[in-house]
Amino acid sequence: MADIETREIVCAGGLPAFVAIPAGGGKSPVIALLHERYGLVEHTKDLARRHAREGYVCIAADYFFKAPDQAALHRGDVGYDMTDPESIDYMNAALAALENEPRADLQRVAVMGVCQTGRHPLVLAAHRKISAALVWYGAAQVREWAVNARYPVALEELIAKSDCPVLGMFGETDHIISVDDVRRLRDCLEKNGRNFHVEIYGAAPHGWLNDTMPGRYRREPAEAAWQTQRDFLKWVFDPARDKAFIRQSYKASIQPGYDFSKNVRYE
Repeated sequence: MADIETREIVCAGGLPAFVAIPAGGGKSPVIALLHERYGLVEHTKDLARRHAREGYVCIAADYFFKAPDQAALHRGDVGYDMTDPESIDYMNAALAALENEPRADLQRVAVMGVCQTGRHPLVLAAHRKISAALVWYGAAQVREWAVNARYPVALEELIAKSDCPVLGMFGETDHIISVDDVRRLRDCLEKNGRNFHVEIYGAAPHGWLNDTMPGRYRREPAEAAWQTQRDFLKWVFDPARDKAFIRQSYKASIQPGYDFSKNVRYE
């Protein structure tokens, strides 16, 4: 495409990545993009290109590249249980790979996680300075609050250690994350004094941003949520933003008869 440049690279440790960069000169903020449970598929590359068209240098690494059967992973037949420490190493490697990219402003970095990787922007924010954590229908289900080998530090502790603004995008009819789960995440962000905007989109199931999965994709909330993220990032990266105040907002569209037990999985 004429308006952006794309290339595939290999970061430290053999981590493959797809990079999309706005055409032209000047430095741009960076989006470190994490993929869904399917690995680095075309949908994630599409999101990277979209970020680049909107003026960001975007790096989308293949965080599950060590999964032995990549074809099965891409189909969703198998998974890969990335640990928090592993994710930190990979995210740092992805950002380090941009250090020699003249158009990447590594002082302005937002990290976007989707579904399974939704927690990982919050993980990284507890370990290094980033500008924003963008969470799309992840980081809120019950298992995310557990402490175990995969998640060795409690999510609330990670949030308490971070200081960046957080965007949370969720769907009312998600079969994995309930409205109460979203409220728990919202309450934790509020308790710890984070800047945040958390929103629940009505009648949106799990995966509603993914336009390669017709059963899940919901065009209207997907476009509305993307615009919300666009506005959020504009605010985050505004050099005139008044950081003397904490901005917190929650918005939800929920049916009166909402019943999480009736939410179903779509493909």
